[in-house]
Amino acid sequence: MSITVTPEFIASLKAMVLEAVEKGAPPGGLGDGEPLFGPESRLDLDSLDALQVSMTIQQRFGVRMPDSKETRRALTSIAHLAEHLSQALSAGPAGKA
Repeated sequence: MSITVTPEFIASLKAMVLEAVEKGAPPGGLGDGEPLFGPESRLDLDSLDALQVSMTIQQRFGVRMPDSKETRRALTSIAHLAEHLSQALSAGPAGKA
């Protein structure tokens, strides 16, 4: 499976993340490069939210993120998540470890 990062894919990731953490989009919408976690985040997500998002990613795309540093990097923003998924899925089964 290979994914091309398109505006539609970015939009679907935003919807997936918001659904996974059971939150609505912040005023003005969620920006592609906007921080998902940390003091600059408008979503106010925590480690439980990160777990919920990573589990949703595993269910939807078959991509596991067992390493907390990898998960933190991938979930920096929607843009980072899209790039991470594109690389992981392009790598094939080895990228899903």
